[in-house]
Amino acid sequence: MNSLPKELYFSMLRIRMVEEKIVELYSEQEMRCPVHLSIGQEAVAVGVCEHLNRKDIVMSAHRAHAHYLAKGGNLKSMIAELYGKSTGCAMGKGGSMHLVDLKCGFFAAVPIVGSTVPIAVGVAWTFKLKKSSNIVTVFLGDGTTEEGVFFESLDFASLKNVPILFICENNFYSVYSQLNVRQASNRNISTLAESHGIKAFKGDGNNIQQVSEITEKAVKYIKNNNAPAFVELETFRWLEHCGPNDDDDLGYRKEGELDQWVKRDPIASYKSRMIEDHQLTEKEIIKTVEVISTEIDEAFRFAKESPFPDQSVLNQHIYKD
Repeated sequence: MNSLPKELYFSMLRIRMVEEKIVELYSEQEMRCPVHLSIGQEAVAVGVCEHLNRKDIVMSAHRAHAHYLAKGGNLKSMIAELYGKSTGCAMGKGGSMHLVDLKCGFFAAVPIVGSTVPIAVGVAWTFKLKKSSNIVTVFLGDGTTEEGVFFESLDFASLKNVPILFICENNFYSVYSQLNVRQASNRNISTLAESHGIKAFKGDGNNIQQVSEITEKAVKYIKNNNAPAFVELETFRWLEHCGPNDDDDLGYRKEGELDQWVKRDPIASYKSRMIEDHQLTEKEIIKTVEVISTEIDEAFRFAKESPFPDQSVLNQHIYKD
């Protein structure tokens, strides 16, 4: 789905504005699920999903809002899910960390670190057995690369040559822990993928053009070689690991590190380039912001006015009564 530059910009902006609204309203205590926000990381979701079609499957983890929206998920359904309402994409049973919407090919978000990866490999294995032309894309964080199931999944994907694209959003932190206290200094995530015989790519996750170009190459590689691919994209989350607040005062990040990444804001930098190249005007931005704001307000109103699930659905969609 190769998007026009304007579409990429507005898609990132929409995700940012949605999550900023979540930040604004979270203190009302009506969204009773934890939220893991992707503010600062929007370019990864948008740049990757623009190269996927509706029948391609996406799977994610606890920080899934951006992936869901970039894949074409319904905003009203997502917000209603955060409010635990029956109109939510998981019928109000899952919340922020359990988004699912088969209509847009968003198969599942599973919050346990690393747990989505083997599920995604299994879905890709199904595609191969059925000789489907579609692929599976699974988003994971740098912390997942420390889990045993990560290596088992890479090994199986490589051995069976399943059509899967691993996207590692390396934001350098697992909750409050930096990479250097979790991984050896000479450890390289992309090299780990290559050691399993998987073609690996690496790039700047805050550069939407680079993300898009790398993803396009990776998807073509998967389809031309009937083999998996791995992409590592370096980016940074601006807010706390879980929740709507700033937490730079806690001191777990290096002094000035957040400021340096904010200066590399993927949305602001892309906007500047487009205006410079006469591909975008301030007037267009103002108009689009108004449209997005209206859509967001309608989604939150819809969520608040929707009913909670009826008690009768409590035992539905589970493995055993």
